[in-house]
Amino acid sequence: MSRLTDANLAIARDIIVRYPRKKSALIPLLHLSQEQNGYITDDAMRHLAELLDITPAEVIGTATFYEMFKFEQVGTYVINICQTMSCALLGAGTLMHHAEEKLGIKAGSTTEDGMFTIEAAECQAACTEAPTLQVNYRHQYRVTTDGFDQMIDDLRSGALSGEIPPHGTLGRNRQHIPADKFVGAPDPDDVTEGPAWIPVKVGDQ
Repeated sequence: MSRLTDANLAIARDIIVRYPRKKSALIPLLHLSQEQNGYITDDAMRHLAELLDITPAEVIGTATFYEMFKFEQVGTYVINICQTMSCALLGAGTLMHHAEEKLGIKAGSTTEDGMFTIEAAECQAACTEAPTLQVNYRHQYRVTTDGFDQMIDDLRSGALSGEIPPHGTLGRNRQHIPADKFVGAPDPDDVTEGPAWIPVKVGDQ
């Protein structure tokens, strides 16, 4: 399935109206599409372009800027192992080789059962907790080879399902703004005055 389902289309429209310009909702809608399909398909990008009154080229131009958006099927669990300085000094290379052996694949590949993808990653901003990795962008700190094996076993058994959702799930709780709390935002082209919190100097009027 590529285009948004009816249920997700309703969510998309709820998201779009929060923005003064439709195209500002592109990144949240990309996440919604990836949550539905597991990755971003060509048909999905065309659908988002229709919803936001932009071109498919604008959609792919934005989506390809961010590493978290995938354009082909990945595993239920995407494991990103940090390879940057602190992690490299504390065993990230050994951890990556161990992960490849444990899963029987090379970095950038997915296991035959479709459960795991492993990737090399740049700094994950947890240098004091090296070596680190992320599973579907949820941090795991000071990971040893034994700890990696236990994590894989726990993911396979479902023991970590309450902590780590399938790839594409950005958050477990979706934001919803009740109608009586929605204030909206003006289109920037309609704004003729400065922000209320910035005083106007005498003589500038």
